[in-house]
Amino acid sequence: MPHRTTLPLFHLYGDPPDDQAFDFVHVETISSRSSLNGWTISPHRHRNLFQVLVVERGGGMLDLEADAIPFAAPTVILIAPTVAHGFRFRPQATEGYVVSFTEDVAGTLGENGNVALARLRTIAATPLLALGRNEDVVRLCRLCRELLDETSLAREGYDVAARSYLALICIEVARLAASRKRTGAVTLQAADPTVEELRRLIELHFQSERNIGFYADRLAMTPDRLNDHVKRATGVTAGHLLRQRILTEAKRQLVFTQLTVGEIAYELAFADPSHFGRFFKKQTGTTPQAFRDSAVRARAATAG
Repeated sequence: MPHRTTLPLFHLYGDPPDDQAFDFVHVETISSRSSLNGWTISPHRHRNLFQVLVVERGGGMLDLEADAIPFAAPTVILIAPTVAHGFRFRPQATEGYVVSFTEDVAGTLGENGNVALARLRTIAATPLLALGRNEDVVRLCRLCRELLDETSLAREGYDVAARSYLALICIEVARLAASRKRTGAVTLQAADPTVEELRRLIELHFQSERNIGFYADRLAMTPDRLNDHVKRATGVTAGHLLRQRILTEAKRQLVFTQLTVGEIAYELAFADPSHFGRFFKKQTGTTPQAFRDSAVRARAATAG
C-alpha cells in the first residue's frame, strides 16, 4: 500500500480545513462522495468535526489510526475530531448516511455541553456499534433521511429542525452504546475543564513543548498540582496524556507517510533517531521500523 507524504486535514473530505467552522451540520449519503473516489476515502483527519456513519447496506474496512477494522452492515461508526480515519467501502454495495457536525453542536443533546462531548468522545473510543435489531436500522435511517431533507430543502425553520434531528440521532447512538455496555444508560460526569484545556494545549504544542511545566504555567498551576488534578480526573498523569499524543503522531507518521524513521524523529523534535526509537519501544514494546513493517503488511493483507 503506497504511503502518503502527509496525513491530510480536511473540513469535509476533499475540502480545505475550516478553522472558523461553527454551528455546522451536514449530512450526505455514503455513496454520494465515496462513489466519486473509487469507494475509497483515504486516511485523513478533521480538526473539529464529529462524524456518525449509519451503514445500512454493505460494509468494508475502517482505517482507524494505525489499525484496519472490518465492518459490515447494519452498523454505526462514530469518529471523533482529530482522529485519523479512512474507509474502503464495498463498491456499489454500500449505502447509508454520513452525518458531520462541529463540536459546539453537541450541546443539542439537551444537556450541559461538556457532558454531551464527554459522552460522544467516550462512545467513539470504541467506534463500531452493531445494529442488531431491524427497528434500530429503520429508525436511524429515517432520522438521517429527515435530516437530509431539512438541510437540502432549507424550508422555514430548517436550522432548528436539523439540530433537533441531529439530537435524536445522537441520542439513538448513545442508547445503542448503553445497550452494548449492558448498563441501560450512559452516565458520565461533565468533562473536567482543566483536562479539556490541557488536551487542547497539548494538541497545539506537543511537537515542540515536552515539559509539563510549560502546560502547568499556561493553566496557572504547578506541575505537581496539574499531575494530581489530571490523575484524579482521568486515572493517568498529565505526562501520560502528553506521551500518548506524541505516540499517536509517531504512529500516524510511520503508517501514513514516506518519511524515514530519522525524519520522523526530527519532525517530532526528538534529539536524535535513537532517542525516538527508545521512546517508541518503551511505549509499544516494538521498534518504529518493526511497527511500520507490521502495519504495511496488515494493510496489504486487507486491501481490496
